[in-house]
Amino acid sequence: MPFIELHTVDSTNNYALRQIHAGLAQHGMAVFSHEQSAGKGQRGKKWLSARGLNIAISILLKPAPLALTDQFRLSACVALSVYELFRKYAGDNVAIKWPNDPYWKDRKAGGILIESIVKSRETTVRSRELGVGSQQSTVGNWEWAVVGIGININQDSFPPGLPNPVSLREITEKKSEPVELAKELCRIFNSRFDELIHAGFENIYRQYVAHLYKLDQKVKLKKDNRVFEATIKGVSKSGRLIVQHGIEEEFDFGTIEWII
Repeated sequence: MPFIELHTVDSTNNYALRQIHAGLAQHGMAVFSHEQSAGKGQRGKKWLSARGLNIAISILLKPAPLALTDQFRLSACVALSVYELFRKYAGDNVAIKWPNDPYWKDRKAGGILIESIVKSRETTVRSRELGVGSQQSTVGNWEWAVVGIGININQDSFPPGLPNPVSLREITEKKSEPVELAKELCRIFNSRFDELIHAGFENIYRQYVAHLYKLDQKVKLKKDNRVFEATIKGVSKSGRLIVQHGIEEEFDFGTIEWII
């Protein structure tokens, strides 16, 4: 499938969405850029990345036969693919922080943003962020998914507003080639996505949970104004975080905050 390499762009996700709306998109197409002027993170946040040092890539997918109710399956598939790539080079201490962030020890190595084109019953087409772990956004036909992935590779200095970033270079003390790693990531993801479509979710789900950040450990969480300790017990097959704190409780993405 095509691998498009750009010098600079506002956002690889935005570029991918423009390709879709222009009728130029292909399933499996990947868009890599050495620089983003307006990189996007989850829930409307900016994704800050130094020019030429990191992976910034978007992969375009026709999700069928997945339905909108299967959104977490795609998210877990992407998270496991990024985990596999990063662990290969960073070694142990790599984990998946719910719902899909790659972590090394207690530090964030990257981020994932999945945006979707959904055709509603009124045939209007709209783009929206994938609602992982939520019972919302389940009506309509899932036309396209744009999988945006950012991974810190060679950057060793980060803006002060980022609380806990880490790069592959900081871990290994070696420089790596972002473009080649991005192509390797595409190969891993294509294999995992093929597994998801043809073999089902069970193996991906099992491995996702096995590599979950802080699994069976106590953490501090914040819901609204309440801070509490709980043990991470897993993630449901619909993508809800399962914790134990006297009682077992499940949370949708965006409803709680980690205190790290």
